[in-house]
Amino acid sequence: MSIKKIAFVLALFACTFCFSEEEMAENTISEDFSEVYSEIQKNITVIQSSQSHNLNPQTATYNSEIQILGNLYEGLFSYDPKTVEPLPAIAESYRISRNKRRWTFTLRENAKFSNGQAITAEDVRASWLALLANPSAMYASLFDIITGAKEFRTGCGSAENVGITAKDERTLVVQLNTPASHLNRILCHVAFSVINKGTEGETVYSGAYILAETLENGLVLKKNEFYWDAQQIHIPLVKILFSSDADKNTYAFNTGQADWVCSSINPDKILVKGSLHLNAEFGTQYMFFKSSRKPWNIADFRLALLTAVPWEELRKNNFIKAETFIYPLLGYPQVTGFYETDADEAKDLISEARKNAGISEDEVLELVIAEMSGSYSKKLSAILKKAWEPLGIKVRAEEKKDYEYINAIPYWDADLFSYTWIGDFSDPLAFLELFRGNSTLNVSDYEDAEFDRLLDAAAADETENHLKLLAKAEQMLLDAGIILPISHPVTINALNQKEIGGWFENSLDVHPFKYLYFKKKNSPAANLVKLVQ
Repeated sequence: MSIKKIAFVLALFACTFCFSEEEMAENTISEDFSEVYSEIQKNITVIQSSQSHNLNPQTATYNSEIQILGNLYEGLFSYDPKTVEPLPAIAESYRISRNKRRWTFTLRENAKFSNGQAITAEDVRASWLALLANPSAMYASLFDIITGAKEFRTGCGSAENVGITAKDERTLVVQLNTPASHLNRILCHVAFSVINKGTEGETVYSGAYILAETLENGLVLKKNEFYWDAQQIHIPLVKILFSSDADKNTYAFNTGQADWVCSSINPDKILVKGSLHLNAEFGTQYMFFKSSRKPWNIADFRLALLTAVPWEELRKNNFIKAETFIYPLLGYPQVTGFYETDADEAKDLISEARKNAGISEDEVLELVIAEMSGSYSKKLSAILKKAWEPLGIKVRAEEKKDYEYINAIPYWDADLFSYTWIGDFSDPLAFLELFRGNSTLNVSDYEDAEFDRLLDAAAADETENHLKLLAKAEQMLLDAGIILPISHPVTINALNQKEIGGWFENSLDVHPFKYLYFKKKNSPAANLVKLVQ
């Protein structure tokens, strides 16, 4: 069974500064929905892996949460289900000023919350200010490109000075510090959705579905009748069940109890040929150093350890092995990653690092690996412990449950952590922002002014130099020894595309329910008539 490797074509270099409603309408999904028969549409059942879900779009972090929340909430743009390019959502049109620092959005006249209340430009502004004011909002610093946003987010400025202005009910103006052609890509992410409380304080939704019921092991989503594009939603109700039992999930799919299974499934037991979808994801599984504890805050010590890592063993059994941080994009310059192991050189490097830091050869250096509870995490720790202890390193592990792990990292007094990051938009910036100084995404404590400068320069550059600047920043990050790249994730889904349309393999593994529909099956009699003719 082969894995399809995806090449990403970046559309970041367009020179147009103004987009009309008609021009935006051209950027739509390619599937023909003219053959959707309303009489055969029905409810759908989806199975996701079990985990503790955070249903706040501004603070959710896991991809499985985003899959749910992206149907309950919506922002100015949404992902094309096939290409993951930005599609107009609550924004009907937008234009960019000649200096590229002022974006003016026009909202749809029929955009409403699930209680029938109109969605206004002030609702968008209030949602984004709430995001900036929330210390738990992981993606808030992506808005630092907006005038005054960073100052407000960090408590050094006021909301009134943030460059987000509601000119009238349907017009929103955003003033940027510097040109940022990727702003519409950022706005696809659910963190930047429009949120609100209804007049009675109830939860209301801006997306295609509402949360109708919470089950013991799942959720029920129901079509939002007030959604601006409600007429094009074909699935009235989506039942989402949570289960990590691969055999049980496979049985449910094979027997028709589930229409779509994500992640936890036994591929060898799927009965319907062609319903198993394996796809390379725009993401990276890696380990990283927190660069705050001595001596691991010194690059020479980190690089000595990385020289001793048995990379082949560390990456064993992964479908797509990663030597660098960013999945290789079309046109992205090659960077030098990690693939060679030299235990003798590592000993020389650690000895030199000790000498430069004034640490004697006899002093035992402790390194704490933060583990998840699964066997895979323990396996990685064991490999590294075996490689590093001959260097005079005492390696020990501290463990937390998987569902506690991510939120614990900022406060965990450990040295090496595991992470898997899925890009939120198709650009290397989606990864490199994780290491920008003072970023809400940065949990490594890495900070370098030159690295930040390269990211700023790349964000403002719409030429071919954009990718060159980002490649230089990635190389700088790798040369600092912060990251241990391991693999690029592969997604697995079971869904019969002969029965269900509107579902596409894509690089972010994002599949909005609003596009799904059941296909009409051709009867044997109809085929026979066609054959006779």
